[in-house]
Amino acid sequence: MEKFIDNLSSMDLMRSEKMSLVQLIIPVESAHRAVSYLGELGLLQFRDVKRCGEMSRKLRFFKYQIIKAGLLSPIHPVVEPDVELEELEIQLSEHEHELIEMNSNSEKLRQTYNELLEFKIVLLKAGSFLVSSNNHAVAKERELSENVHSNHNYDEASSLIEQEMRTTDQSGLRFISGIICKSKALKFERMLFRATRGNMLFNQAPAGEEIMDPLSAEKVEKTVFVVFFSGEQARTKILKICEAFGAHCYPVPDDLSKQRQITREVSSRLSELEVTLDAGIRHQNKALTSIGYHLTQWMNMVGREKAVYDTLNMLNFDVTKKCLVGEGWCPIFAKAKIQEALHRATVDSNSQVGIIFHVMDALESPPTYFRTNHFTNAYQEIVDAYGDAHSSGLIKFRDPYPFGVDPSWRGSRSELPFLNSLKMKMSILLGVAQMNLGIILSYFNARFFHNSLDIRYQFVPQMIFLNSLFGYLSLLIIIKWCTGSQADLYHVMIYMFLSPTEDLGDNELFWGQRPLQIVLLVLALVAVPWMLFPKPFILKKLHSERFQGRNYGMLIPSEFDPDAEPGPARERQEEFNFSEVFVHQMIHSIEFVLGAVSNTASYLRLWALSLAHSELSTVFYEKVLLLAWGYDNIVIRLIGLAVFAFATAFILLMMETLSAFLHALRLHWVEFQNKFYHGDGYKFKPFSFALTMDDDD
Repeated sequence: MEKFIDNLSSMDLMRSEKMSLVQLIIPVESAHRAVSYLGELGLLQFRDVKRCGEMSRKLRFFKYQIIKAGLLSPIHPVVEPDVELEELEIQLSEHEHELIEMNSNSEKLRQTYNELLEFKIVLLKAGSFLVSSNNHAVAKERELSENVHSNHNYDEASSLIEQEMRTTDQSGLRFISGIICKSKALKFERMLFRATRGNMLFNQAPAGEEIMDPLSAEKVEKTVFVVFFSGEQARTKILKICEAFGAHCYPVPDDLSKQRQITREVSSRLSELEVTLDAGIRHQNKALTSIGYHLTQWMNMVGREKAVYDTLNMLNFDVTKKCLVGEGWCPIFAKAKIQEALHRATVDSNSQVGIIFHVMDALESPPTYFRTNHFTNAYQEIVDAYGDAHSSGLIKFRDPYPFGVDPSWRGSRSELPFLNSLKMKMSILLGVAQMNLGIILSYFNARFFHNSLDIRYQFVPQMIFLNSLFGYLSLLIIIKWCTGSQADLYHVMIYMFLSPTEDLGDNELFWGQRPLQIVLLVLALVAVPWMLFPKPFILKKLHSERFQGRNYGMLIPSEFDPDAEPGPARERQEEFNFSEVFVHQMIHSIEFVLGAVSNTASYLRLWALSLAHSELSTVFYEKVLLLAWGYDNIVIRLIGLAVFAFATAFILLMMETLSAFLHALRLHWVEFQNKFYHGDGYKFKPFSFALTMDDDD
């Protein structure tokens, strides 16, 4: 029997491949090439570098610089034969040194340019303050002095101006001019006022243009200021406050002719720096573009070499025999391929000693490996969902899920914010899709009843209005998911109404988004009067034409008999109240416009239900079952299991299911059926003895 079983063919699809524990004894000169060939083969799992790590860091630096410069990756990168690792290391070091030097020079030039630009703005803005201050300096000085002498209750805080006039030979007001961030201007003024005890005059004016902040590398609004004061002590305090607030002080001469001369010199210097900066940027972009053509190949090569050295680190070095010894698992069917790869490595490395490959006796459990093809791989993935791993050779790894929610979110810090955002957007997508389906069903209703007015003046504008706003929102959600953009959809939708012509900035998801928003907004506004006005007036026109003899319809039998009494049907045909029809259409239009917003928001109840169910499940599982299972007591465990079973059966299954059913029923009745279903008919009640007997009972 055992012999019969051994002769059976292997069950590749139903059972893991048989594994062998093997040992490799590799000469030093063949080690690198042998491990490299085994890595290409991908059929040997080893058991259990700073050089390649440094090269990887340089390549990441290059990639960051390319992204920072806004350069696109080449569509067809250059593919050249792999260079030696030593030569590549030299090239990367040269490129890194060149980029660091260019960045340093660019930062220095940019800082000089910003300082000159600030100096120019201060010269232009502060000049107006100095002209007026020269005319009133003496009067201001006298006014400040008189105000201080008149304050007899403030002896300890005597005027700094008075002190300076007594202790120094200097007279007259002095000033410090500079520039500061607009957000700090108010606090800056208050601190100056307190430090000088009010003995200063603070003038400010907006810079008029945004200036690059050297710390954040972002353009910020700044304010030019001029502080008038008296005395060296006040000057020292003001300069310290300026330094603490990050204000830049620039000297401005009193003489207007000197101001104009310095302004011309600064403007000339700025023009030269602009040319120099542009040339530097072009040179840097050219260097980054050249690196970008080889970056992919270099990263692959360094990654491969790093993997080889990481594997070599798993091997043991035998000092006596001058060889590396390693152990690993391989499928039995792969022995021949591995030995062939090892032999090829020996030949290519011109080694005089071959690589020894022999099977060992294994005491531990081998790894699991199933050979699959394109058809069976999908089913194996379903089975692997318990462990949801993929195999490359014998190495298992996990990829992000192409669709659905990756289980790795479970237990992470950002689990709740991520799932909330995902479920909220999914609720909106489902709601807009169902409301569109309801409007489409109204088209088939109108077509069935041959009502062309409802198609032209109800179905068409409703589709335009709903999809111009909420259909567009759904499109933005899908684009954001596909592109991974960080755009704020709340900001996009709000300012689509408030400022439709404003630049979207970082919230732009695709080219031409702003003009598209304007077109959609106009369509939505046009759709409202389209729903409201045409239909009542056309009905009035048709009614008047009919009863003026222009449009004769088929006469009903009662119209042949002049003695017949007018029945209800005849009365309904002849009655037409325009005001009632118009008010009804107006109510219907307003209800649809407002309902488009409220109905879309109502679908968020799906998000709320999902959130409540998820949190309740987590609480019952973690705070009841796992908590009870943490005790080494069978009674506590049984109680915890009973409570968890009760909560699962009666709360999560019964109550949550009933709640979900009621909310879903509400969405079908209100948000979905109001688009096409009126329910204004009457039920068919045929004459039937069976029904009569049931009513009597």
